[in-house]
Amino acid sequence: MNRLLEQIRPLISSEIFLLMLVMGTFLLGVYIYKRTKITLLQPLLISMLIIIPFLKVAGIDFPTFYQQTRILNFMLGPSVVALGYVLYEQIEQIRGNVISILTSVFIGSIVGILSVVLVAKIFGADRLLIASLAPKSVTTPIAMSLSEKSGGAPALTAAFVVICGIFGGLIGPVILRRIGIKSKIAKGLAMGSSSHALGTARAMEMGAVEGAISGLAIGIMGIMTALLIPFAERLF
Repeated sequence: MNRLLEQIRPLISSEIFLLMLVMGTFLLGVYIYKRTKITLLQPLLISMLIIIPFLKVAGIDFPTFYQQTRILNFMLGPSVVALGYVLYEQIEQIRGNVISILTSVFIGSIVGILSVVLVAKIFGADRLLIASLAPKSVTTPIAMSLSEKSGGAPALTAAFVVICGIFGGLIGPVILRRIGIKSKIAKGLAMGSSSHALGTARAMEMGAVEGAISGLAIGIMGIMTALLIPFAERLF
């Protein structure tokens, strides 16, 4: 088995193969999710459950995987920008709510940073872990950059961002429903501010307005978190 893996490793660690693996497992996850409608079976989660064991068995380390799939990481930025079109279609929903939107996301960014920093300190986490956790609520490219500048581990931050997104996407709508939130704008802001792109994907399932506002919250949350992280570093 080991000999066979050694022979085919150049193939299975190639850029084309790994890109096909990522996109194929994600599309499989989308298919399963659409057929079952089970919230827990998120496409990203299914992809992770397939890709991580495969990389482990194949002996492909994370730096190699990251390098070979770098084009997908690059597309994270443009994909967030593309949400601007959805937002443009719902521009009427924003007019008259600018102050409340900015205030809500600002408070959300403060709570998102301070809560995780203080909890981590209570449990005795070191500076590396705290710096990696602090930007967990913003989209991956911004979070990794902030983590690196704060002395954290970008790869670890990426993992926390994904976990945060999956968790928020799973329980966010349930919590909003249980506490009686009816406003579409409030739902979108909550999902985008707490669970970034994955939360936005779930918000789009809730409705066009929720999805558009959630996309707006991603951008604002990224800006505000980038401004607040340097002040929060004093608590690390």
